[in-house]
Amino acid sequence: MSVDNHLENDILNAINGELFGIISERFIIMEEEVKESKGSGFMLKICGFIVDKRNLFFLIYAILAVFSVFSRNWVKVENQMSYYLPAESETKRGLDLMQEEFVTYGSCNVMVANVSYPQAEGIRDDLSNIEGVFSVDFDNTEAHYTNGSAYYNITFDHDEDEEECLTSLALVEDYLDGYDTYLTTSLGDIQSELINEEMKTISIIVVIVVVSVLLLTSQAYAEVPVLLITFGSAALVQMGSNFLLGTISFVSDSVTIVLQLALSVDYAVILLNRYKEEHKTLPPREATIVALSKAIPEISGSSLTTIGGLVAMMFMQFKMGADMGIVLIKSILLSLLSVFLLMPGIIMLFSGLMEKTQHKNFIPEIPFVGKFAYLTRYIVAPAFVLVISAGCIISNKCPYVYGYSKITTPIINRVQKAEQIQEENFGSSNMVALVVPKGDYESEALLLRDLEACPEVDHTLGLSNTEALSGYTLTDRLTPRQFSELINLDYEVAELIYTAYAINDEDYAKAVNGLSTYKVPLIDMFSFVYQEVKDGYVTLDDDIMDSLEEANRMMTFARNQLEGENYSRMLVYLNLPEESDETFEFIDRIHTIADKYYNDDGVYVVGESVSEYDLEKCFGRDNTVVSLVSILAVLVVLLFTFKSAGMPVLLIVVIEGCIWINFSFPTLMKDPLFFLGYLIVSSIQMGANIDYAIVIASRYTELRETMLRKEAIIKTMNLSFPTIITSGTMLAVAGTVIGKLTSDAAIFGIGRCLGRGTIISIFITMFVLPQILLVGDKIIEKTAFVMNMPVRNRQMSGLIRVDGLVRGRIDGTVNGMMHATIRGNVSAYVESGDVTQVSDENDTQGTRIDTADIQKEGV
Repeated sequence: MSVDNHLENDILNAINGELFGIISERFIIMEEEVKESKGSGFMLKICGFIVDKRNLFFLIYAILAVFSVFSRNWVKVENQMSYYLPAESETKRGLDLMQEEFVTYGSCNVMVANVSYPQAEGIRDDLSNIEGVFSVDFDNTEAHYTNGSAYYNITFDHDEDEEECLTSLALVEDYLDGYDTYLTTSLGDIQSELINEEMKTISIIVVIVVVSVLLLTSQAYAEVPVLLITFGSAALVQMGSNFLLGTISFVSDSVTIVLQLALSVDYAVILLNRYKEEHKTLPPREATIVALSKAIPEISGSSLTTIGGLVAMMFMQFKMGADMGIVLIKSILLSLLSVFLLMPGIIMLFSGLMEKTQHKNFIPEIPFVGKFAYLTRYIVAPAFVLVISAGCIISNKCPYVYGYSKITTPIINRVQKAEQIQEENFGSSNMVALVVPKGDYESEALLLRDLEACPEVDHTLGLSNTEALSGYTLTDRLTPRQFSELINLDYEVAELIYTAYAINDEDYAKAVNGLSTYKVPLIDMFSFVYQEVKDGYVTLDDDIMDSLEEANRMMTFARNQLEGENYSRMLVYLNLPEESDETFEFIDRIHTIADKYYNDDGVYVVGESVSEYDLEKCFGRDNTVVSLVSILAVLVVLLFTFKSAGMPVLLIVVIEGCIWINFSFPTLMKDPLFFLGYLIVSSIQMGANIDYAIVIASRYTELRETMLRKEAIIKTMNLSFPTIITSGTMLAVAGTVIGKLTSDAAIFGIGRCLGRGTIISIFITMFVLPQILLVGDKIIEKTAFVMNMPVRNRQMSGLIRVDGLVRGRIDGTVNGMMHATIRGNVSAYVESGDVTQVSDENDTQGTRIDTADIQKEGV
């Protein structure tokens, strides 16, 4: 072939190649533009609507705020933990049964200090005459009078759920106003009211801290009101919407607002930072729209890990976890809506003021942290593995408790102070209720006798061992003669009454064959006689009638408490602490003793000790479920975030290690921890604290595309520090303040563990995670499962040699096979072939980067 033919073919090939490249490029660009117009365009339209219709959203939130001010008062708060026990637990079934079968009269215990015994007797008499007081137990024994102090057990005439009890209680408190008194009662919501007072103080302190942190981390003073208005609106709507749930626990009611602030303030910060970035080149409206379009997916992704951790709480058998999980998830979703719908308008409102109140950045860069991480990567990473291994072992021995008796809170409210002083002077009692099928008084008497023979039992109380008159118990069976002698009734009248009873009881044989040996339980005969007198069938002397009235009053009171339609209730007072292995073992033994008479058919033991025993049984299962579900939920989110199997595993190991270290402290300090603190805080720590690790890991992954490991980790820590210190400080302070300023053991445990756990998570993510990322770099790379995507954009300038199939812009647009040396700027995807940086015009052996290297480095 001639030279001309060669030249012609080369020209034709070049033209065809160029045409192919141009056509291919147009198809690719058109495809990308269509995708972008469908995705980003739609999102921008939505964001534009939100920004332009901001007055509409202002109005909506104003209406919701006003509504929430009223609806927050409709929320019902449950103060009893037993309410949240599983339906199949003994305590739950026993409580429901007792609610149906028995009357529990209102009561209170009062200690009056610095009084003589005659004064104490006078006080007893006066208390007995107060309207609504049924009885006042007081006598000259150490159980009621010692060291110049009197102890009264006051019982009211009404069920503890009736308002009349509170009225009578107020009268008692008014009478005792001039004495040195210590009163305890289960009536009303005194404890809840005290907790709410404490949480108001805690909220004020947390808000002050949050404002201080925002002032330090913001770039303009006017940013602070933007964030506070956004959060305040979300918090108010959160409180107002709780009524939709019907009833929430006192824990959820108390700590949700503080935790909502600490958990979700990041979302508002992310949008505000996005706005400031866009506002550098765009006017406020356009900057807000673009910022919102970029922030929505970023914020939504960030919230998923937190929600994933909270979802784990909803799988707990102990339903308080589900209650708190639902309330917190709702609070986060409402915070998201507030950021997406309300905050853009607030940014527009304050945009001018933010420009006028700008100040210097107070958060310093921390290059030394990245340098330290690079130097110690082969020391710290292995050491951390040893530390968390030890933490796993130690935390498994954490001294969990299931009641409040072993926990000392940092502050003591007036109710706790009264309980403490009463116990110091008169001791404490641990009572459980034993519920058995009704009707067999003999079996009840034998059961009570067997229980009182146990050294673990102080005394028992039931119809079968309650003294009525002249040494007879309420369930003793009396003949007509014994009954007549007991109440000074004519024997003939007694016989007539017994005959009527026998006929009424369809025991006709006794009525016909003689009544001399016919025996009827005393309590039943008194009730029958009283009803016959009221119906006019029997007439008694005034003296006998007075005695009958008083006896009927006392017996009716006892029967309402101890005998229902189908079940009888007995009270067992233990010589055991409220919570101990010995106590739990004896509860099982009570069942064994009762089985001799009832074959475990409808036998229930109910009380604080039994409730704590049931909680212990729940905890083993809930502990495993919460850990697994929170890890799996967060793992799924991280897999889609990083598109790598290695990175999620490393991050979860780090945060799970933080959890183990956190709960090693109670073991090492021999400090009892209320079990709920672990279940809730471990979920929050896994769901929320892992965001700190994600911030660092995401930055590092991004920077590794264009930097070496050392430079990447140094810059990563500089860029991540403001975000972590802002969010982490808020959550750590919120938890610590809650733990320091509450008198409730459950809230105390949650706050203390959350504060300590967040501090540990901040420290580990700042000073241990970087080393783990550096050491695990190759693991992350090799476990990436999205390998079919084109490598990221490579940018060069100067003299550049390009060999291979590339797509991008080289002082123009190119898409196709090329072999060229270029002086200028290159921004192109390298799909195959090589890109070589040439040092100068004469040097063609510059730094060579092939496709495999580019993929390896993430470039």
